Amino acid sequence: MRNSRFRGINSGSFQNKRWWSVVLDCIVSFFVRLSANFKRLFRKFASMGWGNIYKRRMKVFSVAILIYLDYKGVQQKEKWIKKSKVPALWEKAHERNAKRVLNLIVELEGLWVKLGQYLSTRADVLPQAYISLLKQLQDSLPPRPVQEVCRTIERELGHSMNVLFTDFVNEPLATASIAQVHRATLANGQDVVVKVQHDGIRAIILEDLKNAKSIVDWIAWAEPQYDFNPMIDEWCKEAPRELDFNIEAENTRAVSMNLGCKKTNDEVRSDNRVDVLIPDIIQSSESVLILEYMDGIRLNDVESLDAFGVDKQKIVEEITRAYAHQIYVDGFFNGDPHPGNFLVSKEPPHRPILLDFGLTKKISHSLKQALAKMFLASAEGDQVALLSAFAEMGLKLRLDLPDQAMSVAGLFFRSSTPSNEAVKTLKTLNDQRVQNMKVIQEKMQLSQKEVKRFNPIDAFPGDIVIFARVINLLRGLSSTMNVRIVYLDIMRPFAESVLLGSISRGPTVDAHWIHDSPIHSDVESKLRKLLTELGSIQKILGIQVCAYKDGKVIIDTSAGVLGRYDPRPVQPDTLFPVFSVTKGVTAGMIHWLVDKRKLQLDQTVANIWPGFGSNGKDTIKVHHVLNHTSGLHSAFDPVGENPLLICDWDECLKRIANSSPETEPGSQQFYHYLTYGWLCGGILEYASGKKFQEILEESILKPLKIDGELYIGIPPGVESRLATLTLDTDELSKLSSLASQPELPSAFQPDKILQLATNLPVLFNTLNVRRAIIPAANGHCSARALARYYATLADGGLVPPPHSSLSQPPLGSHTHVPKFTSLKDSTKKRKGKEMAATEKLKPKDHQKKRLYDEKHVMSASSSRESNTESLARLVDSSSSAGKTEISSDDHQDDIHNMFNNPRIHDAFMGAGDYSDLVVPDGKFGLGFKRVISQDGSLVGFGHSGMGGSTGFCDIKNRFSIAVTLNKMSMGGVTANIMKLVCSELNIPLPKDFSLSNAIGPDSEMGTPLIN
Repeated sequence: MRNSRFRGINSGSFQNKRWWSVVLDCIVSFFVRLSANFKRLFRKFASMGWGNIYKRRMKVFSVAILIYLDYKGVQQKEKWIKKSKVPALWEKAHERNAKRVLNLIVELEGLWVKLGQYLSTRADVLPQAYISLLKQLQDSLPPRPVQEVCRTIERELGHSMNVLFTDFVNEPLATASIAQVHRATLANGQDVVVKVQHDGIRAIILEDLKNAKSIVDWIAWAEPQYDFNPMIDEWCKEAPRELDFNIEAENTRAVSMNLGCKKTNDEVRSDNRVDVLIPDIIQSSESVLILEYMDGIRLNDVESLDAFGVDKQKIVEEITRAYAHQIYVDGFFNGDPHPGNFLVSKEPPHRPILLDFGLTKKISHSLKQALAKMFLASAEGDQVALLSAFAEMGLKLRLDLPDQAMSVAGLFFRSSTPSNEAVKTLKTLNDQRVQNMKVIQEKMQLSQKEVKRFNPIDAFPGDIVIFARVINLLRGLSSTMNVRIVYLDIMRPFAESVLLGSISRGPTVDAHWIHDSPIHSDVESKLRKLLTELGSIQKILGIQVCAYKDGKVIIDTSAGVLGRYDPRPVQPDTLFPVFSVTKGVTAGMIHWLVDKRKLQLDQTVANIWPGFGSNGKDTIKVHHVLNHTSGLHSAFDPVGENPLLICDWDECLKRIANSSPETEPGSQQFYHYLTYGWLCGGILEYASGKKFQEILEESILKPLKIDGELYIGIPPGVESRLATLTLDTDELSKLSSLASQPELPSAFQPDKILQLATNLPVLFNTLNVRRAIIPAANGHCSARALARYYATLADGGLVPPPHSSLSQPPLGSHTHVPKFTSLKDSTKKRKGKEMAATEKLKPKDHQKKRLYDEKHVMSASSSRESNTESLARLVDSSSSAGKTEISSDDHQDDIHNMFNNPRIHDAFMGAGDYSDLVVPDGKFGLGFKRVISQDGSLVGFGHSGMGGSTGFCDIKNRFSIAVTLNKMSMGGVTANIMKLVCSELNIPLPKDFSLSNAIGPDSEMGTPLIN
């Protein structure tokens, strides 16, 4: 209620400003008199017969306005009084307004009692004055006359009281908003409680809902950031169900069965068993409910709880566990956990007794999983999973503020605090809100007035309103009981169980484990059987496989789930992190720029990139970078130094420019596992004058029509399609038995890969890293997009026909929405000047140094390359004649060929005329890993990534394939897939996949797929 913004004014000015206090007192007095006049006016309306319709509404509005103005007045008053008197000023205001609220609620009854009950539990955020007064609403309202109660029972059950009961206690055990409860004894001698609905309460509740809706509309108009319409809309939908006790009876039976209340510990062996009691239902009608009598202590009876030796901490923890089970395991939960709806059994072991299941919410399986995912994302600080969960449940934000979203989620699931810390908690919440609004104000460039009226939530799903209410009520309950509950610990096992339970079923149980899509070929049918076998032994979590043969799709299969805590199925458009597979895409961008004559392979990098030539790097050329021979393989290690450094594009480029080579450029081939990306990225941006993402879109995404399914650094809005990485620890534990590999840097030796692989999923699952431009390791793509890319490269750049229409949603149907985060505009302008100066530094004979010229390109249609080392599949005269060079400034959507160079395959592999640009017999060509068959012949190129994702093509057989997966291993799954597919197509199996760790008891240890 109290806003610290109004503090801090010198109290000495009060002597000169005393008139403020007088004016404010007059305003408040005026509204008090106005309220009294309203009451007299409506008594007159009531006597006319139609004022009763609006009487309740006007009472509510008059009190609401009075309280609003009272607090506004206090905010002004505290500016002019001494700081020492401010707490007393606010305390009196709270007591004054709490009495107004209580008197109004007692007078109106109905739905307003529900509101009062809710407020009475929020000891964690409301002043003590409200808690002390409103807690009597939990079960101590004035009772209805016993004659009215008996008439209702006899009418509903069709018998007289003497027939129904041998004893009926006139004094109610409790009186609440909708009904009151009496103790009685049935004719068979059973002790029961009889819950009887207040006569006429239905009409009152429905009218109160309209009144509450009007107030919420008014608040949303006056203070737009407090728009509670989704909450009141959901309440309007659910509240009328509370008025039918037959529904409550069924709800009670269902929850009791779900929680196993009638089963013994031996019958329920689950780790998530809860130990609570729920009374049996004896009989029900629409307005009367008879239940088993359970003797218990009320939660607000602290003296009795202490006298019986009840452990309040244990009781509240067990109540919390019971609700976690209802929400996450059952998807069916009581929406009204205020203290009046609980008792504690008097007999040891003292157990919670759960009462009143009138307001009970059923949620769908998908929403239950989304809520569990949101909880775990909050617990682990996983922004990607959090935003994905928001999208799955239909919660839409107007801004991309993942940090603030995580902050709010953390507050929502925060540990409860005792009631004596309410003021501190309220201040913390207010400070957090003010901070979040400042961030929004800066991002949206709003004025102070505008930001107050800005609501960052675009769509709030009604189905989660009751869930949010329950969490807040539980927190209020624990505060009322003066215990501290760590929700992230208590509720976590239940949230995990619903997700892990769905995931662990695997293909043997889940008929939809393989995505339902048509089979393109016999080999795809056999592949699906293999995937099912591997999935049944937990070697696959989620996977995609797509392959082309002779320019046509022959495999397009998706299977499994998105992540360890994400049981949603993998679909054709799911985006997988593919690590070093990204290098093959970045290499294609370099070759595209060379083909467009913006760059030369033998060009010195320092002539392209100003400032790069320092510290002995003046002789490094573009082909050195592509061939992993620049000597900068260990230029700096951001993962070891500061993992978040890899998110800073400009800083990484600066570090590369200031680094020193460890070996003579061109002399030795050492795998540049991270530095490769920034080296290529800097070359691309400085040579083209464009941002990295723009080049990616122009060179690959648009020509191949794979928008939205290949990213190097994801944009906001695709989080719900992301697969989450996890480890196959069994396979990775075998790394220690591998021999060292001299071509890899020290950080990539087998004895260190395990540690690296263990840390990578955690790092690369974070949103900041996923959004970062890391051209060596941060690709996110679908297998069908990656396979189409390699199918294009396999045909020398000739773009295949549109992807199979059997694959849904269609490839390229997503909006790409790039989020450019590379060089800033100011940097780009500076760089433009530097590049203009750079043109003067280029050698004048650079045209002579080209490895092909226009004449060579035009003659390619009439003659094949005679050199036996060349593997370039030349395009025939008709396709060559139809080529159109694409201007970098005027992009054309309909592109038939990405490259003009007829020897582009040789360029990729460092073969033929390009062999002098690479080290002899090296594993890498110019940007791509060479694909060697088992007989030692060079058959194609591609790139694999740590964990097993891969993409490559066999040029001679016009075959390309991509595998994307999220359970990281040494490549055993990928190797098994390759062996099957190549065998079925009678294509030579690449040597890397024959050596990779196969799966099975008789398999031998080979080389892991790590590059």
